[in-house]
Amino acid sequence: MQADRVRAAFVSALLLCGAASPASAADPTHYSLGYDQPHTTGYGIGADMFAARLAELSHGTMEIDQFPGAQLGQEPQMLQKIRTGDIDFIFSSSANAATVSPESGVLSIHYLFRSEDHLVRALADPKLVAALQEMFSETVKNAHFLAPLTLGLRDLYGKKEIHTVEDVKNLKIRVQATPTEDAMFPAYGAQTVHMPFGSVYTSLQTGVVDMAENGINVYDTNKHYEVAPIMSLTGHEANANLLWISGKLWDSLTAEQKTWVEASADEVATKEPAQAVALEAKSRAKLQKLGVRFVADVDKAGFIKVAEPLQEKIAADLGPHAVKVLGICRTIQ
Repeated sequence: MQADRVRAAFVSALLLCGAASPASAADPTHYSLGYDQPHTTGYGIGADMFAARLAELSHGTMEIDQFPGAQLGQEPQMLQKIRTGDIDFIFSSSANAATVSPESGVLSIHYLFRSEDHLVRALADPKLVAALQEMFSETVKNAHFLAPLTLGLRDLYGKKEIHTVEDVKNLKIRVQATPTEDAMFPAYGAQTVHMPFGSVYTSLQTGVVDMAENGINVYDTNKHYEVAPIMSLTGHEANANLLWISGKLWDSLTAEQKTWVEASADEVATKEPAQAVALEAKSRAKLQKLGVRFVADVDKAGFIKVAEPLQEKIAADLGPHAVKVLGICRTIQ
């Protein structure tokens, strides 16, 4: 009799557990997030932040699987895959995004962001975020822009010190492949060279290019200092980056899931930039101990004198959204 009661209680408990938490409801859905830099960069900071917040808001039902270091392709390839739905989320630079939305090149305008502090404030500004959302919603099909982030300001590096704008004349500089870059650098007297990011190390090593430009942490993490031991702190451009979701996935989400994704992306926009800038300082301190030379006394005024007259023309050539973004960035203090 006692045994029958125990058996009945056990069966009842199993039935209750099954009714309360079916396996299908407990299993999280996994989503891919691709980016072309190592996890130790600002991309990793943003990815961890986005994944943690999304898991929290979705009560563990939406989980992000990260694929750093170009495991899913370089950014131009991932920008294609996000639009076919082969990747769920990606980070891309605004410069590479110009291949699908040319007006994105506005964020590559030199000295659009006056300092690291200005960059951090701008990317968290609701007016700028709204303008970017409007621009991409009208110019990009099958992918949905979620939030901006950054890998800091970009500086020039090679085997030569840069102190003035005259020092870059006739140098071959690897730049991102956008009309903005192709207008800015020749105005300084440099020659632009386009190549995938993965080819930069060897090209610096062999002399195919004299210099490249990127953020300090990217320069550090990818060991470019081994073949280009001098970084000149021109701070000429932002590493403005973008978080995207596949249009196919976005359309499949419920209204509630969309609010979770948007809230997680907002956290990236408001918190990642400051942490990315802090990472820049940490990399600089590390590299200085290794003997990398940082040229701090760059005469930025000379570069700015050349760049400023081009800003409005480039934005106008890109389109009305670019003009609007330029105006907003200039008003942010």
